[in-house]
Amino acid sequence: MSGYRLSAGGTLVDPATRLSFRFDDKAYQGLAGDSLASALLAGGVSLFGRSFKYHRRRGLFAAGPEEPNALVELRGGARREPNLKAPVVELYDGLEAWSQNRWPSLGFDLMAVNGLLDKLFVAGFYYKTFKWPSSFWEKLYEPLIRRAAGLGRLSGEPDPDSYETATAHADLLVVGSGPAGLLAARTAARAGRRVILVERDARLGGSLLTTRRTIDGQPGAAWAAAVEAELAAAPHVRILRRTTVFGTYDGGQFGALERVADHLPVPPPHWPRQRAWTLVAGEAIVAAGAIERPIVFPGNDLPGVMLAGALRHYAVGYGAAAGRSVTLFTANDSGWHAAADLIASGVTVAAVIDPRADVDPALTAAVAAGGGRALAGARLRRALGGKALEAIDVDLPGGGSDRIATDALGVSGNWQPDIQLATHRGDRPVWSDAHAAFTAGKLPAGIRLAGAAAGTFRLADIFAAGGTEAAVDPEGAALTPFWHVGGTKGAGKAFVDFQHDVTDADVALAAREGYVSVEHLKRYTTLGMATDQGRTANLNGLAILAELTGRTIPQTGITTMRPPVEPVAIGALAGHHRAMAFRPRRLPPIHMVAVEREAQMIEVGPWWRAQWFPLPHETDWQQSVDREVTTVRKAVGVCDMSTLGKIEVFGPDAAAFLTRLCANSVMKLAVGRCAYFLMLREDGYAYDDGTVARLGPERFVMTCSTAHAAKVYEQVEYARQVLFPEMDVVVQSATEQWAQLALAGPRARDVLARIVDPGFDLSGAAFPPVACAETTVLGGVRARLFRLTFSGELAFEIAVPARRGADLMRRLLIAGQDFGIVPYGTEAVGAMRIEKGHPVGSEINGQTSAHMLGLGAFAERKHDCIGRVLAARPYLTDPARGRLVGLKPVDRAARLRAGAHLLPKGPDATAAHDQGWITSVAHSPTLGCWIGLGFLAHGDKRHGEIVRAYDPVRGGDVEVEVVAPCFVDPEGNRARA
Repeated sequence: MSGYRLSAGGTLVDPATRLSFRFDDKAYQGLAGDSLASALLAGGVSLFGRSFKYHRRRGLFAAGPEEPNALVELRGGARREPNLKAPVVELYDGLEAWSQNRWPSLGFDLMAVNGLLDKLFVAGFYYKTFKWPSSFWEKLYEPLIRRAAGLGRLSGEPDPDSYETATAHADLLVVGSGPAGLLAARTAARAGRRVILVERDARLGGSLLTTRRTIDGQPGAAWAAAVEAELAAAPHVRILRRTTVFGTYDGGQFGALERVADHLPVPPPHWPRQRAWTLVAGEAIVAAGAIERPIVFPGNDLPGVMLAGALRHYAVGYGAAAGRSVTLFTANDSGWHAAADLIASGVTVAAVIDPRADVDPALTAAVAAGGGRALAGARLRRALGGKALEAIDVDLPGGGSDRIATDALGVSGNWQPDIQLATHRGDRPVWSDAHAAFTAGKLPAGIRLAGAAAGTFRLADIFAAGGTEAAVDPEGAALTPFWHVGGTKGAGKAFVDFQHDVTDADVALAAREGYVSVEHLKRYTTLGMATDQGRTANLNGLAILAELTGRTIPQTGITTMRPPVEPVAIGALAGHHRAMAFRPRRLPPIHMVAVEREAQMIEVGPWWRAQWFPLPHETDWQQSVDREVTTVRKAVGVCDMSTLGKIEVFGPDAAAFLTRLCANSVMKLAVGRCAYFLMLREDGYAYDDGTVARLGPERFVMTCSTAHAAKVYEQVEYARQVLFPEMDVVVQSATEQWAQLALAGPRARDVLARIVDPGFDLSGAAFPPVACAETTVLGGVRARLFRLTFSGELAFEIAVPARRGADLMRRLLIAGQDFGIVPYGTEAVGAMRIEKGHPVGSEINGQTSAHMLGLGAFAERKHDCIGRVLAARPYLTDPARGRLVGLKPVDRAARLRAGAHLLPKGPDATAAHDQGWITSVAHSPTLGCWIGLGFLAHGDKRHGEIVRAYDPVRGGDVEVEVVAPCFVDPEGNRARA
């Protein structure tokens, strides 16, 4: 194979503009309009890649996304992208590309030694080998397999580019801009319909750009340019170039990927790299063309063996010849048309071999006129060569054989209509004997096929189907099904799947071993599982399997086609939703105070909250947290609790509605009082907990956990709208409307008195625990006060309108200065709640029941509520499932870790002896050691027992004492102060 640039040039390139690029660190030059593949081909490159299993030398094979061999890595640094197919990579000045799957180099790949072990690496070898000795699996086999697996390299760095998502609507979506697609779009545009025309390549025209067809006396490319100009001027037509429609979905929706800046070294400022489109269309015409099918024969993977249509594509479109002496092996008329176009482009065609004896004389005459041999009725036996193709052996008609020297061989078995988009919604393809290919069967509503995708290959027939008269070149479309050159034992390997090195012998082995289902064949041999998804391999594999099993191809079947049609970057699907925009960071009303105090921040659910407030002299986060906890326990602290979910419920049926939602009834809750509540899921598991305050006869405020706030509100709305629509109640989320601060510690009442407006009595008698009231603070700012504690200390929660939250925080810190007040963050909150044994998301994680939490009495109350019946299932009440307990290390210096398993002392550390797990841990400055909460089988009956906290992942094995969940002030005297 010795490619070169044709003097006649090509329809897609500009010979006046030269571009410099590098491949495997070697400098090359191409032309503006080149693809990476065409530029390398014209530069004389024959070796493009290595196969996956045997690391065999592989050359360029196709001209589109069906390419199985020429996979490259593009760009360097953080923009490195692997597994790009060279034929679809647009050349730009300064492009850098590297070959893949080779070491140390493409020309000298030591992994090619695998080819000497081909008797071992047969189909399904991974199911039959690496079984003995078993101890070698983790030490030797798996590391070696993982090292050999995969293609290409990721950068391992954050992607510096941006991506977008967009939606567009149209009356008609046209997929593909070949002659059929252009005709459909033009007809619809002239009728005034909104049209979206999608083309995978940079230019419209499809096959008209890379063949020498004429329409009404002008080149096909010129006709396409005229139609493109008309469409561009139409008011309701949108043309999406460099865009692939990758999937068909319900509701007339199509997924498409626009490669906005992939053809540039770096996207310009404010440009996305790619854009993922959701296209919504009333109707769609899929004119995606067809994929040429090769023929299986010995030596068919040598560099220089290509699809016949690809040879023509590069010669006509890019002015790049694949060889100095080209031969073709075809079983249909298109191969002869390709030969004629090659000759017209200045390529020397030595011979065309066709197993059909009755080839149209006009086709053979065109080859003969170009100086080539027209060998109708002949059959290629094998391809020969070392590093690349050198010759072919041909069985001549009437007997005898010949060896023809050639450095490029074009192969064409037939064409398979590209029907993938018509099958994504479950409709199965049907076999067509007339086309020797699968065609679309029942089409989804609103989708039609046109052109080659519909099995219409002749240009005249395409124009006729489009209702347009045009004078076009006569062309034939006759074919004879020909899949495989058999009877060549000892002539060499004949490959079906080039990238995964699946041979005809592998298909035969699978059939002998009983893998005769197409889905089993695919998985046993990996046929069609490479990056090209079997576009050039599947049909040949099915035909060989059908022959071996004595079935027809339709009886053998076809594998299921699923989206995406081509690879889609996850970044494109995510669009802007990445990094900080993946989940918009919500800032609580007190955020600026945390910034002013240089708090360490952390994400809590969707919120950005203060984790702790370090002082300059503190060198460790634990110092800061211990100081905050100690200060709250001994004096006073203030914490932002604004992120707790706040849901207002009001109306005549508000109390009855909440009683149906909560495991504990609120019907008797007095105005001005609060109560703890537990919500159950419909299956009886614990859902969330919190407090409910009754501000008036028909007004309630629910407060739920930050992590579950959205889900709880969703559940409340579902209950209102679906489960109990007859109830007269209104529900409103108020989380963002109110800033809420917790003021806790023995001096909390003294500090609060300094900011509450005169006239409100904060004494324990007037405002006792779990009381609530509405009042004013800071000289007239309306507020809600709650006598609630999460720390176990004397505490109040003060809610004010969100816009006044930061002001309230600053005023409290000033008011409490002489008491030593500190702001405290989520770490201190967590430590104090563990000291008090309060469950949160770590304990209410969707796997625990009310009985496990020690709240079984709530679930056993008689009033009707969501989850009541299923909460009584024996499985959920069984004490063997675990009960919430406290845990202290026997060695007070030992550290506990959440996630550790709880095991009895003595028995081996196995799953059979697992009795529970630790859910939460914290260092308790109050107790001077680490403590934890967890679930232990029959834990409420085992206080005082010593068990093991076993953590094999982090190497922990600590003896712990089982205690009650509440470590500090179990009588609750501090909270009642």
